[in-house]
Amino acid sequence: MSSVVETGRGLVELTRPSNSVAAGVLTFLGAFVAGGVAGRPVAASAAVAATVFATGAGMAINDYFDREIDAVNRPERAIPRGAVSARGALAWSAVLFVGAVVAAAVLPVLAIGIAVVNLLALIAYTEWFKGLPGVGNLVVAYLTGSTFLFGGAAVEAPLAPGVLFVLAALSTLSREIIKDVEDVAGDREEGLRTLPIAAGERTALHVATVALVVAVAASPIPFVLGTFGAAYLALVVPADVAMLYAAFEAYEDATLGQTHLKYAQFLAVVAFLVGRVAPSGIVPT
Repeated sequence: MSSVVETGRGLVELTRPSNSVAAGVLTFLGAFVAGGVAGRPVAASAAVAATVFATGAGMAINDYFDREIDAVNRPERAIPRGAVSARGALAWSAVLFVGAVVAAAVLPVLAIGIAVVNLLALIAYTEWFKGLPGVGNLVVAYLTGSTFLFGGAAVEAPLAPGVLFVLAALSTLSREIIKDVEDVAGDREEGLRTLPIAAGERTALHVATVALVVAVAASPIPFVLGTFGAAYLALVVPADVAMLYAAFEAYEDATLGQTHLKYAQFLAVVAFLVGRVAPSGIVPT
């Protein structure tokens, strides 16, 4: 029984529940900011489900391809510690991908198009993109930001969460580069040419910081345009400060920096949610 429990636990871990659910929340927020949740609840729900399944599938297949790297960098993960076999992880990923396809099938054509592109990117990421300097980071940044576009497209308002897409993509690009700095030892052993390996860790951190500074500089745009009100600004400013501090922190400790950056990104998402519901920042629907 204990081995069954451990396998079940391992399968759940493969999906990175916090990341998968967070991606679903971002899709919901994209639909919410677009003003379509109340009018198209089925489409919004299907988009959220498709995002959760697809993200979980992508995480699982990433662990399948990364199993040798994780034996060095993340020995506690499900495959290296023996909770789930490599073949089991691959099969689990396939099941989750099918779930994503089924959920996405009821969505508008544009949303389906975004889903197809994202599913292909998820499958190709580890095998072809991850080891290319900066390219893998850009793919992950796009995938994270596109959850907002996907949510908007699901309710037939794809451009409404455009600013969210840009901000999320830039901040994610920064965090992914910092994570690569954290994982240099295992990546170098596997022969990957990530940005810190190809250009140097400090140069990579400079690139991450520039991306984050651009994101922070762009964050007041919804307030300036009158889309969101003061409630949004009151939350996004502390998030901006926390993100910039995390980037600075990463120069001394990449693990701590990327962890704190993740929390700051969450606060920024809350800022958009509050901005959408606050009376001074309601977007006409």
